Amino acid sequence: KYKGDIEFIVLQKVIICLIAGAGAGFGTGLAGMSAAAVIAPMLVTFLQVKPYEAVGIALASDVLASAASAHTYKKNKNIVKNGLVMLVSVLIFTLVGSYLASFLPQATMGGFSMFMTLLMGLKFIFRPVMEAKESNRNRSKKKAAIQSVVCGMIVGLICGIVGAGGGMMMLLVLVVVLGYEIKTAVGTSVFIMTFTALTGALSHFAIGGEITDWSILVMCILSTLLFAMATAKFANKASAKVMNRMLGFGLLALSIVMITVNYII
Repeated sequence: KYKGDIEFIVLQKVIICLIAGAGAGFGTGLAGMSAAAVIAPMLVTFLQVKPYEAVGIALASDVLASAASAHTYKKNKNIVKNGLVMLVSVLIFTLVGSYLASFLPQATMGGFSMFMTLLMGLKFIFRPVMEAKESNRNRSKKKAAIQSVVCGMIVGLICGIVGAGGGMMMLLVLVVVLGYEIKTAVGTSVFIMTFTALTGALSHFAIGGEITDWSILVMCILSTLLFAMATAKFANKASAKVMNRMLGFGLLALSIVMITVNYII
């Protein structure tokens, strides 16, 4: 009986890590979402991992998955040319957003990001983004640079305040506010999330995020990476119509899972 209990625990751990990694990898490769939005709540709920440790594992999983996805989008020329300018702006204002977040109720902000994921999923299903806005195709380099800085400021504040929902908010700003085509928006989002995840992971572990179960960390990193690579490769070959539908239904499913884990289970 004791041996059977151990085998069940190990099997449960493997299944949860694979499901969490698959969901996170899908969200990263297709929407530039942070893996923390999926992995952290699942590890806490189903494997009783401490919240601080779960976030550290999720951030570590996010780094390689985002980097691999960004590489795929870059090869297909689906990253904004001023991506580096936007990145610097995002990183600076993420710090500002983090400071402001200390004065806000975290439960409210977390709930906001989950329900925003749901709304974004519905948006891509019923009002797909088929191409970039006309204003984007004819703008000057100076205007593009200024927009990148402003967008970075907005996104950085959002990332700092809502944390795990930063990738989703970034996609919202790039598509709805700045009018980028869907693949370019996702590629830019996942490129920036690579560095925000790396910064977050390093600071998290430096502060004291110790890993008590390395097998969970390894399984989450590998499963997230593999699913992110596969999803990003498929997304760059898919048509705008297919991309919108996949993104819409994918975000809808992820939001339902996150809402279920956080508010129902």
